[in-house]
Amino acid sequence: MQDTKTRLLREAEVIVRAKGYSGFSYADLEAAVGIRKASIHHHFKTKENLVSALVDEYDRRYDDELSRIIAENRSAIEKIDAYGRLYVQGLQDDLGCLCAVLAIELHALPVSLTNKLSLFFDKHIAWIEAVIEDGLARGEIRPSVQAASYARMTVAALEGALLMERVLQGVVGFEATLDAIRKGLG
Repeated sequence: MQDTKTRLLREAEVIVRAKGYSGFSYADLEAAVGIRKASIHHHFKTKENLVSALVDEYDRRYDDELSRIIAENRSAIEKIDAYGRLYVQGLQDDLGCLCAVLAIELHALPVSLTNKLSLFFDKHIAWIEAVIEDGLARGEIRPSVQAASYARMTVAALEGALLMERVLQGVVGFEATLDAIRKGLG
């Protein structure tokens, strides 16, 4: 059985990924978890504290996944493909990426959260860039690919496809975007 703080984080993540920062309130969380707002405030004094903890936990889970991808995949293209597939579950659950959903409301966020979002996206771009550079060095990726710009484009394309395909073709459309990313590398 999960402790209360873990349950709060799990339910809050679903709500924020569906409604965004401004659309989320402790009343939503109270209804989802079945505890009073005062009890929620005991664990997370402010909305900023709660969402900061959400981003930290989300980032930690992604770190685990990035490590797993490196360990389980040989080629750079396989690693990029596995990275892209991390987005599919969100699409199937009709939820956006937590950090992208928050970034949409950049001007409504406290500075502490915008800084965490920057670090999250910078880390992902740097990870993809390193994967591409390794693939270039091993001759797996066509030499004309510019690692830094392709890494930025990859994150932007995947985040955009996650958002767009929620209203268009779903997983089929997302797969087409991922396929285009893979083909652009080879």
